[in-house]
Amino acid sequence: MAIAIDIDVQLAKRKMSVADFADAIGITPANVAVLKNGRAKAVRFTTLDAICRVLECQPGDILRWVPDAEVAS
Repeated sequence: MAIAIDIDVQLAKRKMSVADFADAIGITPANVAVLKNGRAKAVRFTTLDAICRVLECQPGDILRWVPDAEVAS
């Protein structure tokens, strides 16, 4: 089981840079990269709230579950 993070899709839709996004939500660009690359072990609800506020989206627009078979391929 894996959770895929689609922040890059939302950033592209809004033509927003990682640096501008990181500044708007109050985390470092390095931590945005950790989220985007799926290396984060957890996300605080306050961070998720800030992400959704800045991107004007729902949590489901940036988080999706991917079955193991799809992760392996």
